Amino acid sequence: MYDKHLVTLEFPKVLEILAKYTSFSAGREMALALRPAIESQEIRERLETTSEARAFLEARPTTSLGGAHDVRPQLHAALRGAILPPLELLDIRDTLATARTLHRTVTQPGARFPHLAGIAGRIRPCPDLIGEIERCLDERGNVRDEASPELARIRREERIAYERIQDRLQSIISSPHTGAFLQEPIITMREGRYVIPLKADFKGRIRGIVHDVSASGATIFIEPLSVVELNNAWRELRLREEQEVERILATLSRLVAAHASDIEQSVEALARLDLAFASARYAEALQATVPEIVPWRKSSETHSGSTIHLEEARHPLLDPERVVPIDVVLDEETYVVVITGPNTGGKTVTLKTVGLLTLMAQAGLHLPVRAGARLSPFEAVYADIGDEQSIEQNLSTFSSHLTNILSFLEQANERSLVLLDELGAGTDPAEGSALARALLDHFRTRGVTTFVATHYPELKAYAQLTPGVRNACVEFDPQTLSPTYKLTIGLPGRSNAFAIARRLGLPEAIVTAARRMVSPEMLRTEDLLADIHNLRLQAARARDAALASQAEAERLARELRARLGAIEQERLQILEQARAEAAAELEKLRTEIRALRRRLQFAAAPQEELAAVEQAAAALAEEFADVSAVTLALPFADEVLCRPIRPGDHVWVRPLRAAGEVLEVRGKEAEVLVGPARTRVNLDVLELCPSASPKREAEGGAVRFTPTASPGIRLDLRGCTVDEALERLDHHLDAALRAGLPWVHIIHGKGTGALRQAVRRFLSEHPAVHSCEPGGDREGGEGVTIARLVT
Repeated sequence: MYDKHLVTLEFPKVLEILAKYTSFSAGREMALALRPAIESQEIRERLETTSEARAFLEARPTTSLGGAHDVRPQLHAALRGAILPPLELLDIRDTLATARTLHRTVTQPGARFPHLAGIAGRIRPCPDLIGEIERCLDERGNVRDEASPELARIRREERIAYERIQDRLQSIISSPHTGAFLQEPIITMREGRYVIPLKADFKGRIRGIVHDVSASGATIFIEPLSVVELNNAWRELRLREEQEVERILATLSRLVAAHASDIEQSVEALARLDLAFASARYAEALQATVPEIVPWRKSSETHSGSTIHLEEARHPLLDPERVVPIDVVLDEETYVVVITGPNTGGKTVTLKTVGLLTLMAQAGLHLPVRAGARLSPFEAVYADIGDEQSIEQNLSTFSSHLTNILSFLEQANERSLVLLDELGAGTDPAEGSALARALLDHFRTRGVTTFVATHYPELKAYAQLTPGVRNACVEFDPQTLSPTYKLTIGLPGRSNAFAIARRLGLPEAIVTAARRMVSPEMLRTEDLLADIHNLRLQAARARDAALASQAEAERLARELRARLGAIEQERLQILEQARAEAAAELEKLRTEIRALRRRLQFAAAPQEELAAVEQAAAALAEEFADVSAVTLALPFADEVLCRPIRPGDHVWVRPLRAAGEVLEVRGKEAEVLVGPARTRVNLDVLELCPSASPKREAEGGAVRFTPTASPGIRLDLRGCTVDEALERLDHHLDAALRAGLPWVHIIHGKGTGALRQAVRRFLSEHPAVHSCEPGGDREGGEGVTIARLVT
């Protein structure tokens, strides 16, 4: 049963929406039973659990509890000795399997979800029970033959008996001597026995037992005497099968009863996880932020010590496209707020927003507010909102409100939040105003944090002159004659009666006469309030313009950074292309120099020709040196921080706000070493750090390899001689090491095995190779060798 104040603030409606995000009935029940906590530590733990669930679902959006069921009724039945049907046993198995999967996922090493892990740690997957149910039942709930040797034997004999019956009956209906007696040449079943349809006119032509007659009386269904014993044997086997199946189900039910406490504990843990994930999904739907629960300050004569700081707060049950956010920020000297303004201006919504968001925060739900919200934990929230006039109880509106207030008048203390709508309304204005001031002063002297919506002008003066109390108003646009629904704390609401009267067409003479009836002090007060409102409006416009300018500047900065990034990317691509062309040119020059050297060694030419050749070789060597210098000066493409992430890279992990080193990349995920812990995250949340270029230091000195373009992770040596293969392999390993590759797949084929042995012998002695091993079945087996490089 909901507390009436929770109902007044529509907290049950929030829980109903929350329950729609749950995955199974136990989680839904827990969501609907959720109540605000009181202790600060418990509230913080609830909010942190919701935050962890949001981070967990962001990293693993496919997480689901779809296979879970609330099997607690089945557990209680099993404890009473009932035999559970197969489908209920499968529900238990699916629930335990879902629990086991979540337990592994949430509590895996390196996962930074301590609150979720604490909940998942209560799961008892019962693997022996899962295995036994899977061994005995198939996915449709049928008991498998393998469930017991006796069942397998019975079903084998049953199939043989069935085939004998079918053969005997088939021979009868296909016989030319009996075919004319049959209504149809078919085999059917009546009363659990196989029979054939005989025409009533030929009754007695086939001796047997009559089991049924058609509605028209033209057909009788008889069991021929020759199959009676076969049917008896088959029926006996069927009964023995049913008994064995029931025995197996009873055994499984007793096994469930033996694990009942563990299963119930797992279901409760799944329900708590389901509630956490539902809270996370609801928070995402609301675009909510996590509030800070702050301790109560030491109370004083002017303040109770509570904190309420809500900026851009939205009522969660109103249309997010139309609701107007409000700022409810109480300073260190205010804990009582008097809200004035026109009807339908948003006073009641303001009260409900403050109360409902307080309850949601204490229940562990994130709030639809701007980041940075702060709240104190209230021990009780009391609300007197709306017209609760009761004809049955013969209570007027005034009496109903007063009766409601009396129900919590003495219970409210300095740790309570009280929300009062139209305090003192429904009776004589003078008496109602006096009573409202007395009640408000009672709550103030008791240190109760209080929000009051009223139309009484006397309360405006009370708020202006009383320590700890402040005026607030919901604004009204006299030009459009409509409320703006914006809350302004620090100013009382203005009277717009004259402005509205003029806009509606009341003659100016009547408006002027009415103004003369108002005291000059009241008119001056209204004029001052109008001036203050205009100044606030100008300041707000200036602030909005400044914010718009700031947003535009940030947008232009982002565009500029993007353009600069694109230009830098293009520049580095051009440099990389130039480097590749220079490298090709260098290789060409090397080839020409080697050719000239060979000609010098073997040519028997005159001395003049030898001198000319030597001069050409020297010129080429000089040109080679010039091109090499240019090539070495070019930046490398690996300096680009937007290249694909690979093992060994240093990265920044955005969700964790920490740096780490990539250990492994698999698909769209990477395993990252962050401090002493390992974690698996999406590649989208990683950023390459400038130090991501791999470095290799020799043991005897500070020799560092500069990164180069990747030569590829595969090298095909098939068709090469041993010498050619080893030379290509040496160059490829050197390039792979410089590029920071973790391994190389060398394809040498099987053949006679000579090339394979030479390659593996070479790899075992190569300083860049940490280890080597044959490829797996899907990688080529003995025809491939995987060389893991030094990291």
